[in-house]
Amino acid sequence: MPKPLIGVTTYLEQARWGVWDLPAELLPTGYARHIRACGGLAVMLPPDEPGAAAGMVARLDGLVISGGADVEPVRYGAALDPRTGPPAPERDSWELALIEAALAAGTPLLGICRGLQLLNVALGGTLVQHMDGHTGGLGVMGSHPVVPVPGTRYASLVPETTSMPTYHHQCADILGKNLVVSAYAPDGTVEAAELPSPAWVLAVQGHPEMSEDTRVVRGLVEAARTHMGEGAERAGAAEQTERPKAVEAAER
Repeated sequence: MPKPLIGVTTYLEQARWGVWDLPAELLPTGYARHIRACGGLAVMLPPDEPGAAAGMVARLDGLVISGGADVEPVRYGAALDPRTGPPAPERDSWELALIEAALAAGTPLLGICRGLQLLNVALGGTLVQHMDGHTGGLGVMGSHPVVPVPGTRYASLVPETTSMPTYHHQCADILGKNLVVSAYAPDGTVEAAELPSPAWVLAVQGHPEMSEDTRVVRGLVEAARTHMGEGAERAGAAEQTERPKAVEAAER
């Protein structure tokens, strides 16, 4: 059976490699490494026109909204806090459109760090624009306990309290429509949120791709494999429906 195709949104940053120092659409290798380890194929989704999002999602079996820049506060009706980082409007527009398309299509969706925040905003929620204690310092991952909520999808993947790499100064405040908290930090910060079944929509505030624990990403890849199979069944049923019509037309 083919491997499920997992789209991952990219960072949009100035970057250096070799002799070059240029704007780049890039992705830390942990995302693709985890997807490959779990049996999926990773494809990068750099910012594009929001109108192209539905067509892109239709080609995917699963979607990851990656970490990165702060969500622009205007997206959730807030004034700019001076501690909020520079906006990434191209990413905001593209990724919000991808989230909307994935939710409409039932495509499995995993948000990571910024991805949780953007999912929350997409569903009408708001963010805390600055908090302390969830990094290890400038450019250094922090770590703290993440406590799962029993009975949630996240808890089914990671049933015990774990220590997940973390690097964020913003977090979910008022939760978006239908989102359920599925893990907390000891200080009460929302560390995972999800939509109830049958949708497979999960977002985590930490960075599982920076650890060796692949369980969260494995959950996405397995859901994507199921979604891929269901898509093949629908396509087969449609072909069987259309085939008699084609034969009838040929016989005329």
